[in-house]
Amino acid sequence: MSREAASGASEADRSDIRLNAWVRGHVQGVGFRWWTRSRALELGLVGSASNLDDGRVEVVAEGPREACEKLLALLRGGNTPGRVDSVVERWSPVRGGLGGFVER
Repeated sequence: MSREAASGASEADRSDIRLNAWVRGHVQGVGFRWWTRSRALELGLVGSASNLDDGRVEVVAEGPREACEKLLALLRGGNTPGRVDSVVERWSPVRGGLGGFVER
């Protein structure tokens, strides 16, 4: 039995990807970036969570697609600090050069 069949995951599920997510709502000054960093590190992702001038938080995460999808679900899940009104996502190939997960 192949490793993919044994694990139930295809090669595409394990390949690394980059997630950009723009989170709108009451997400600045409430611990949202710290919370996002903690969840991302638990999932083994690298990247950043940054406040934007327009009140949104931009989340950049690279790692296995499955882990990025879990982070995206958590961002939309309703158990975040503050209040999330919407999350816009963009998927792209990894760019690399990231170490750890930082708050900016």
